[in-house]
Amino acid sequence: MQRIFLLFVLMTLAAFTATLNITGTVVSDNQKMIGARYMGYVKHIYFDIGDSVKREDTLFELESAEFDIMKNQADLALEQADIMVDMYRTRLDSIRREKALLRVRGKDNSVDWNNLDITADNVQAGLAATRSLVKNAAEKVKQIATIANYLEVKAPNDGIIVQKGIRVGDLIVPGMLAMVLVDLDHLEIEGQISETDLLRVNKGDFIDVEIPSIKFKTRGRIKSVVPSANPMTHTFTIRVSFHKGHKKIFPGMYAKLKIDYNEE
Repeated sequence: MQRIFLLFVLMTLAAFTATLNITGTVVSDNQKMIGARYMGYVKHIYFDIGDSVKREDTLFELESAEFDIMKNQADLALEQADIMVDMYRTRLDSIRREKALLRVRGKDNSVDWNNLDITADNVQAGLAATRSLVKNAAEKVKQIATIANYLEVKAPNDGIIVQKGIRVGDLIVPGMLAMVLVDLDHLEIEGQISETDLLRVNKGDFIDVEIPSIKFKTRGRIKSVVPSANPMTHTFTIRVSFHKGHKKIFPGMYAKLKIDYNEE
C-alpha cells in the first residue's frame, strides 16, 4: 500500500514538473581590455594570441620620443641644481674659513665684519633656494620614472590572450585597444531565454549544466537575469555560474542548460 502511495506521489510530481532546455556559451566574468596610458611606438611584444600570462607579466613595451625628452630635461634640471648647491656650499665654506683666518691673525679692527656677515647670509639664502630646486627636480625625476613604468604595459591578472591588435612599430595612443585578456578561472555561461519563459527562471535557482564537447556535467546557479529584452528576438540574457574543477574549459564553448520548473 505504501509503495502504491509513493508511486502515486511521484507520478503526480512528474505531471506538474517540466524542463526548460536552452543553449548557451561559455564566457569569462573577468575580461580585460588592455591599452596604453601614453602615446608611443610599440617596441617589443612579449605574448601572442593563445599565450597564457601571469599577473604583472610585461605584455608589450613602448618607446616614446616625448618621454625621452621629458626624461632628459628632468635629469638635466637635477644635475644643474646639484651643481648650484655645490657652488653655494663651497662659497659659504670659503667665507667661513676667511673669517676664521682673520680672527686668528687679529685683524678684527681692519675687517668689515658686517659686510662678510651680509655676504654669508646671502650665500646661505642661495644655498637654501637651490636645495629646494634639487628637491623639486628629484621629485620630477621620480614622476618620470613612474611614467617609464607605464611604458611597460603589464597584465592586470592571470589569463590568456584572446585578441591582439598591435604589431611592433605600430603607433599606439591612449584609448586604443591593444590586447584582450581573458581570465579562465572565473567562467560563466550566458544563455538566452524567450519572453514567455521569463517567469520560469529566477535568480539563485540551481540548474543542470552540460558542455557536450568534453562530456562535462555539473550543477550551476543562475547568477543574474538581465532585465533588458532584445527588441529583435524578444529574448532575455541569463548568466549562470559554475565550478569547472580541473577541466579545460574555454570561453566560446557550446553549453546546454536544463532548468526544471513546476507547471501551474
